[in-house]
Formats: sequence, C-alpha cells, structure tokens
Amino acid sequence: MKRLFSILAIVFLMTFGTANATTNAATIATTVATTQDAAATDDAAEELTFHQELKKRFIEGGPGFMGIVLLCLILGLAIAIERIIFLNLSSTNTKKLTQNVEDALQSGGIEAAKEVCRNTKGPVASIFYQGLDRADDSLESAEKAVVAYGGVQMGQLEKNVSWISLFISLAPMLGFMGTVIGMIQAFDKIQSAGGMDATLVAGGIKVALLTTVFGLVVAIILQVFYNYIVAKIDSIVNDMEDSSITLMDMLSKYKK
Repeated sequence: MKRLFSILAIVFLMTFGTANATTNAATIATTVATTQDAAATDDAAEELTFHQELKKRFIEGGPGFMGIVLLCLILGLAIAIERIIFLNLSSTNTKKLTQNVEDALQSGGIEAAKEVCRNTKGPVASIFYQGLDRADDSLESAEKAVVAYGGVQMGQLEKNVSWISLFISLAPMLGFMGTVIGMIQAFDKIQSAGGMDATLVAGGIKVALLTTVFGLVVAIILQVFYNYIVAKIDSIVNDMEDSSITLMDMLSKYKK
C-alpha cells in the first residue's frame, strides 16, 4: 500500500512538474514574442522619427518663411540637375575628336573634316565646325569665328547658373529674416504678458532659429551643386581653348 502511494506521488509530481514546465515555457515564449514585437515597433518608430521630426520642425518654423526657403531649394535643385545633365552631354573626348578631324583634313579636305564635326556633339565640335567653315577665306577669319563662337558656347554653358548663386544667397537671408521676425514676436508676447516668462521667450526663440537652420541647410546643399557645376564648366572651357589652338595649327599646316 505504501508502495502504491509512493508511485502515485511520483506520478503526480512528474505530471505537475511537466505542466509547470510547459506553462513556464509558454510564458517565456510569449514574453520573448512580446519583447520582439515591442522592439520591432520601436525600430519602426525610430525609422519614422527623422521624417516626423523634420515635418514637425518645418511646421514650427512657420509656413510663410519656411515655404519660401523650401521653394528656393526646389528651384535651385531643378536648375542644378538640368545644368549637370547638359554639361555631361556637352563633354566630349577632345583628343579623339582632334585626331579624327586631322585625319579627315589630310584624307578628304575641309568638307570631310566638317562632316566629322557635324556628326559629333558638344561645344568643341561646334567650334571646330565654325573655324573649318571659314577656313577657305583666311586663317584670320577662321580664328575670329572660333573666338566669337567660343564666347557663344561659353554663354550656353553658364546659362542659369547665376540663379543657383541667387538661391544660395537668398535662402540664409530669408532664414535670418524669419529669425528677426520671430524674435520681435517673442518680445511682443513678453510685453503683452507684462512680465518675463521663460516659456514665451524659449518658444519664440526656437521658432526663430528654425528658419535660420533650414536656410543654412538649403544654402549648403545648393553650394555643393554650384561648385561642381562651376568646376565642370571650367574643365569644358579649358578643353575648348586647347582645342581651338590645335585647330588653328592644323589649318595652318593644311594651308601650306
């Protein structure tokens, strides 16, 4: 009888222990899953934090000046992207073009060289064509045509670049203006309240400084694009000048 009770007790303990183990395992699994879900939610919240914070700060800065600063960024980027695409399309392999024109001059004369220039894109090819088109008159006429058309091509390369410079200067100035207006509004609130309230001062100063921050950010972004565009223009202009000298040397040898 004692042996029976002992066996029953052991079975009861094993059953109860297994149930507890199962319950604990389920609890642990549920806790881990909940923790993972919470972590995933936090990660998602962190991913959205930057955009939400940016939107919040933009609204706090005031739609008036912040909207104008944003417009400066949009227009400046649009012009910068258009110029970058145009300049990249205007870049040519000047050494290859010069060699092709020289070979065409030796084999087929002026008309063959002009045909090579017509089939090549870029300002260097256009300058070559203008010089070759007047090569039959004299070297002086060809040189004048190259110089004149080189100025025209340079103007096309620099087209609308001044607008980017304007937006670079305008964005921080608008930000500073918003800061000054925000400070004036903060002092108006202090005057209306009849005393110095730290909350009023802090809120007004924060809103005022946000316009300056956004204006400076816009100016920095556009300045990077502006410097790249200016460097690209300088590179193409140098190629135009070197190629023009090479063309005049080729025409001088051809005339002899």
